[in-house]
Amino acid sequence: MDRRTFLTGAGASAITLGWSPRRAFGQESRSRVLVVVFQRGAVDGLNMVVPFGEREYYDLRPSLSIPEPSSRNSAERALDLDGFFGLHPAMAPLEPLFRREELAIVQAAGSPDPTRSHFDAQDYMESATPGVKSTRDGWMNRYLQTLGAAGTTPLQGVAIGQTQPRILSGRAHTFAVASLSDARLAGPMALYRDLLSDTVDDPVTRAATELFETLDFLEAKRVGRMSSEVEYPAGPFPQAMRELAQGIRADIGIQTAFVDIGNWDHHVNQGAVQGQLANRLREFASGLRAFYDDLGDRVEDVVLVTLSEFGRTAAENGNGGTDHGHGNAMLVMGGPVRGGKVYGQWPGLERDRLWEGRDLAVTTDFRHVLAEVLAGHLGARDLRYVFPGFEARPLGLLG
Repeated sequence: MDRRTFLTGAGASAITLGWSPRRAFGQESRSRVLVVVFQRGAVDGLNMVVPFGEREYYDLRPSLSIPEPSSRNSAERALDLDGFFGLHPAMAPLEPLFRREELAIVQAAGSPDPTRSHFDAQDYMESATPGVKSTRDGWMNRYLQTLGAAGTTPLQGVAIGQTQPRILSGRAHTFAVASLSDARLAGPMALYRDLLSDTVDDPVTRAATELFETLDFLEAKRVGRMSSEVEYPAGPFPQAMRELAQGIRADIGIQTAFVDIGNWDHHVNQGAVQGQLANRLREFASGLRAFYDDLGDRVEDVVLVTLSEFGRTAAENGNGGTDHGHGNAMLVMGGPVRGGKVYGQWPGLERDRLWEGRDLAVTTDFRHVLAEVLAGHLGARDLRYVFPGFEARPLGLLG
């Protein structure tokens, strides 16, 4: 195995040259954190956050709709939030956070670009330049770039996953790893470190040295040995959230973090209160709640935002599912959040109000939400660099 092949497969990707691990890691402290969870595949926001107060919702979805809270015909019903919107019953773990005003919802949110291509829509949302395919970096990376080289370490931008996501790609230093608790030197990695020459100074050797120092730092912080009284459900997503909670509680310098959860593309047999969507929402909501509880007092330093590339059609299709749509729902949760409210202008589901006669319209550009969190929570100043060509306006999401 040559050195480049080793670094590519080492499991810790996207370390960029030009920073000093020893200097940067000497500055770790309790920092504010933005967590982005991407519901990859286009979640059905109309069944995740149910507009039970609108009659058209039930007309458009005779078999897929979630019964309204007052219904006596179903043992499981929408969880009433404000008399008009409700949560899918599988989202029950998050309802108390809404009541405690630590969870906010933005309905009819999304990208202004009309594409119904998963690939393009995800790319536009991760680059935050809808309709522009030439953007090379992700918006989270651009935010890290505004911090300057001296203030950026790989652990300030972390993705829990096998590969570096588009949203974190760019010049700033980021770190993608499947497991923070297992990120340590072992086997071939330890052997390769022994073979490194202190006298060789080339880009590959420097990158390897930086990787090893990052792993040493994680091992020293004992991220994988932190105790927790919170029991996480089984499944890749809750376990990824467990890894992230450990990293945040260990104060390893995370400022931005990314986790995704896929399999939301339910064209066939989606289900209503039970079924494919319900099962996915149950894992999603229980994973988020366990993460939230696990943070303890660190929850005051964390804001979590959910994204999905687009919503689903307002009407169910002939196969018991929904097709690619437009507007969707975003969740914003955390100690600093002014929750207990559904934000955004509701466009309605009447035929003449639907986007192209079939989808929930987008009335809140997703970048308004992200910009407000970056500025109000992380203190970002150069939003025009992070979101080029976009003028952000706050929704009042942060208290």
